[in-house]
Amino acid sequence: MNFPSKLVEDAVNEFAKLPGIGKKTALRLALYLLSQPADNTQNFTTAVSRMRSDIRFCDNCHNIADGDLCGICSNALRDHSTVCVVENLRDVIAIENTEQYRGVFHVLGGVISPIDGIGPEQLRIDSLLEKVKQGTVKEIIMAISPTMEGDTTIFYISRKLQEFNQSIKITSIARGVAFGNELEYVDELTLARSIASRLPYESYMTAK
Repeated sequence: MNFPSKLVEDAVNEFAKLPGIGKKTALRLALYLLSQPADNTQNFTTAVSRMRSDIRFCDNCHNIADGDLCGICSNALRDHSTVCVVENLRDVIAIENTEQYRGVFHVLGGVISPIDGIGPEQLRIDSLLEKVKQGTVKEIIMAISPTMEGDTTIFYISRKLQEFNQSIKITSIARGVAFGNELEYVDELTLARSIASRLPYESYMTAK
């Protein structure tokens, strides 16, 4: 692809590094910004720059936040006795968009995947266990993508939880989410029903 300007070419190359953005789409985005008033473009670049430099992560659940706690953990109206364990930040957004869940979250930061060199120690499992040890959590919902790695992670966490707390309720989202799917790509209605129809973890394992 030939460019009339090295500056445009550099901008296109940066846009093309984004997931799902090819060179043609990147060129369209770059030319769109070029056609906008300078203030609009400056607002765009400032917002992206501030997001990257100023964003924080919640001290309690590891969700993205503007302060020490995210908007979910700091909301007294949420059910803090129910914790939904998810793989990543995108899953928090996907579940929140269903508007059906009123508990709080815990973001693991991935799943156990030995082939990728990711073990339990690379995930935020210890902070989840510490949270449960405080005695205020009554239910843990395993809302992790139903893949082989996801199931391994659910099994590991469930075993760790059962080691020191026999009374805590451990559930998993229902199989309305097909095996192999990632939560961020599941439609909101299916995801909402899967959370509402969640199963005890033992039933989840039997249903596989």
